Amino acid sequence: MNQIGDPYENLANAIVIQAAADYKRALRTIRRDPISASAKERANHIERFFHSEWYRHLTKVDGKLLVRKLKEAVI
Repeated sequence: MNQIGDPYENLANAIVIQAAADYKRALRTIRRDPISASAKERANHIERFFHSEWYRHLTKVDGKLLVRKLKEAVI
């Protein structure tokens, strides 16, 4: 039988992956348009998520490290 993994773990991973993609998109927008209030707000909101208790329930990946790596990838 083909195992697809734990559905809850798959969902948690999908949430974190989507947040990372959204964060990178917001950072790219800020790089192109440094005064974009909506992009700054979106990036700040996602950063708060990466440092939240809920995030720590979803994954063992260090949120501070992830934010740093995502910023490096966009710069």
